[in-house]
Amino acid sequence: MIELDIPSYKQLKIKYVIFDYNGTLAVDGIMKSEIKEKLKKLSEKVEVYVLTADTYGNVKENLRDVNVNLKIISQENGKIDKLNFVKELGAEYCIAIGNGNNDMLMLKEVQIGIVIIGDEGCFVETIKNSDIITKNIDTCLDLLLNPNRLKATLRG
Repeated sequence: MIELDIPSYKQLKIKYVIFDYNGTLAVDGIMKSEIKEKLKKLSEKVEVYVLTADTYGNVKENLRDVNVNLKIISQENGKIDKLNFVKELGAEYCIAIGNGNNDMLMLKEVQIGIVIIGDEGCFVETIKNSDIITKNIDTCLDLLLNPNRLKATLRG
């Protein structure tokens, strides 16, 4: 669990971190080995979930040696699938990370929504529904692995 008291903002008790896959963890369906290593470290603190429509059909292969929970969502209804998923987990215990239109509602619902502006860019409304914007997944994972960085960014 990640527990953090952020002055003039909120107290966090994070049990789950939920990632979008394409555009967030992976580019064109491929995830770098450094990202896998950071995910392994993060999974020692919290339960990690990856939500994806698996556009490239290779997510299971790419995640096979990483300790994460995988959930395949629909391509047609992904935005609602992701929102419902975090509600079922308990949004008050979640941090979510994404970049696309189908991540927008999920990022708004959770305790901390982080948007990645990577190689795919980012949907503008998703930015508006986020608490933090990062330039890439490496920076985002470093925030989660070093929670005082979250405190420094979010405190009032």
